[in-house]
Amino acid sequence: MKKIINLAAIRAIAFSTFAGLGILGAAAPVNAGFVAYEIRNTPTINDNGTSIEFIIDGGGDKAALGSNDINGSTLGDITNLHIDRLDDRTRFTAGSGPYVAPYLNFWITDGSGNYAVVANEPSNGAFQALYDNGYNLTFSDLSDKVANIYENSDKSWLPNSGVGLTFADLADFEIAAPTVAELGAGWSGLGTGAPREIATNIAYGVSWVFGDTLSNYVSGDEGYVVANARVAAATVPEPASLALFGLGLVGIGIVNRRKVSLHRISRRL
Repeated sequence: MKKIINLAAIRAIAFSTFAGLGILGAAAPVNAGFVAYEIRNTPTINDNGTSIEFIIDGGGDKAALGSNDINGSTLGDITNLHIDRLDDRTRFTAGSGPYVAPYLNFWITDGSGNYAVVANEPSNGAFQALYDNGYNLTFSDLSDKVANIYENSDKSWLPNSGVGLTFADLADFEIAAPTVAELGAGWSGLGTGAPREIATNIAYGVSWVFGDTLSNYVSGDEGYVVANARVAAATVPEPASLALFGLGLVGIGIVNRRKVSLHRISRRL
């Protein structure tokens, strides 16, 4: 009977060990989901289940698709940023913002209470070459592109005080959206165009953005139509995974001790 109990325990411990190892192996890129939200004024968002239309028909209207699924990763951890654009962009002037919309916003932090938004400039010629009926990017695609800093007047905590940066200069900064309370309290430089939902003040670490204060971002009667927005990042194991892995290692030690004890008993018999 005792041997049966020991075998059952060994099986359970072995299962925990391999489960922990399996989770570590599964801590690979994470595909993120996106939420459509209004940022400023009165944009119209139409979601038909397979695509989303953003109608930006007034100056200052702004909306986005946002995700918090890779918060806690760094900018340099990003392995994929994807979105398909389905509307006819030829109605816009080649080289203009609407022609290559949407653009990207990332909330970043230094972990000490400082936040800022990092954005690309879609009308930048170096970035426009990346457009292909939408975008399918890696961090390598972004790394040498100009990174614009917004939503914080104090840039002293950023490299070179936030001046003349590329995305590579910010690779080690954490993607993290401020909390509702932090945004409610505010800080110098935080404006109405920050990537947060106007109705709830919920912010999103990664956003594909439509519209701006510039008149050339106004789309007219027909909206931007997009689908298949996703983001992935190389991630580290979560605390629960590490705990399970640790339990598995402890289990290995218990099994080894029990094997030694059983061997000694059998020799005495």
